[in-house]
Amino acid sequence: MNNATSPKGIYAIAPERRLGGAAHTALVQRRKAAEKRFRYYGLGALVVSLMFLVLLFASIIAKGWTAFEQTYLRLDVDFATDVLVPDGDRSEQALSSANYPALVKNAIWAAFPDVTSRGEKRQLQDLVSSGASFELRNIVMNDPSVIGTQRSVWVPATAFVDSLIKGQMDRSLPESERKLSDLQISWVDHLLSNGHIEKRFNTMLFTDGDSRDPELAGIGGAIMGSLYTMLVTLLLSFPIGVAAAIYLEEFAPRNRWTDLIEVNINNLAAVPSIVYGLLGLAVFINFLGLPRSSPLVGGLVLTLMTLPVVIIASRAALTSVPPSIREAALGMGASKMQTITHHVLPLAMPGMLTGAIIGMARALGETAPLLMIGMVAFIVDVPKSLTDPATALPVQIYLWASSPERAFVERTSAAILVLLAFMVLMNALAVVLRKRFERRW
Repeated sequence: MNNATSPKGIYAIAPERRLGGAAHTALVQRRKAAEKRFRYYGLGALVVSLMFLVLLFASIIAKGWTAFEQTYLRLDVDFATDVLVPDGDRSEQALSSANYPALVKNAIWAAFPDVTSRGEKRQLQDLVSSGASFELRNIVMNDPSVIGTQRSVWVPATAFVDSLIKGQMDRSLPESERKLSDLQISWVDHLLSNGHIEKRFNTMLFTDGDSRDPELAGIGGAIMGSLYTMLVTLLLSFPIGVAAAIYLEEFAPRNRWTDLIEVNINNLAAVPSIVYGLLGLAVFINFLGLPRSSPLVGGLVLTLMTLPVVIIASRAALTSVPPSIREAALGMGASKMQTITHHVLPLAMPGMLTGAIIGMARALGETAPLLMIGMVAFIVDVPKSLTDPATALPVQIYLWASSPERAFVERTSAAILVLLAFMVLMNALAVVLRKRFERRW
């Protein structure tokens, strides 16, 4: 008796084959309908995910694109000799510490000669940013011949004037609920009608460091801090990770110790990032005494966090190289080291670079470990070296997000857009490298 006619074989036949024509057809239709519903569920989940992603990006762009423009006022500044050099000393030190705020006050008061009361003059001064005096200082330091002359200078307006010009301040609200009074709004409208107010590209956003004044705050210091930190991370994590992967994949014996190392590497890739911050705080700062809040320490901490990712990606790239390459090189008389360095490593390098770039992109967006080593400090100056105090772009976003001012909200969104642009570029570079150099065996 064969399987088809035996009792066991009969029960092994699919149910739809044991049913009659109509029942069999109905069962098939239900199965196809279930498969179609499952496809629709998957498609619906994908559509909903894309909708939320579009909503997220639309919200960030809507709040952040205005930060790339800044409102400026044109002032007719009198670089009076009796204000800048009352004693005749024109040395660099004397010019650097001259009374530039007085020039700003005189210029804005001269634009409205009818304003005479002390309270109104104070309100008038509030239209001009405190950074205006630094603009005048730079002009005088670069060209001392302007002393004793009168020039038109564009200086940044305050964040409140900037919000009014950008339409972010509701004029219909009661005066007590607005940051600008009715009188100040009338002055702004007067300056705008005379061409003394205009919006320009906000170069300070990319060149300056952090500031308490929103209109002067920039991400230049955070960008440089992130670049220095990523430089340290790349110079340490890539060669060490590749060397570790080559040893484990090509030279290490298969025993319990290497198995233990591999398990720990896989586990370290899933350790919360804040643990690496605690480790960096204990070892690099408290024990080794390295400078706190510096890109050097930040790079070392992110190196520890990135190493497992680089090692795992590098081992996968080495494994993808066919064994025939090794066998052919060894058969031609090459040594084990020559086989690895001349044949296997060049073929695995695209995958290694892809893994390293993805690991660097992850490190670029990390905040928790940098908070633990003090890179959350308020840093005004742009760092010039690896040991200067600095912050990073994700930390700068964290700091601005906790500020209540509307101008910091738009700068937070703008900084997020810049960070996303960097991460998209890094991931796109990884895809290009993989497509350009990857070989299919």
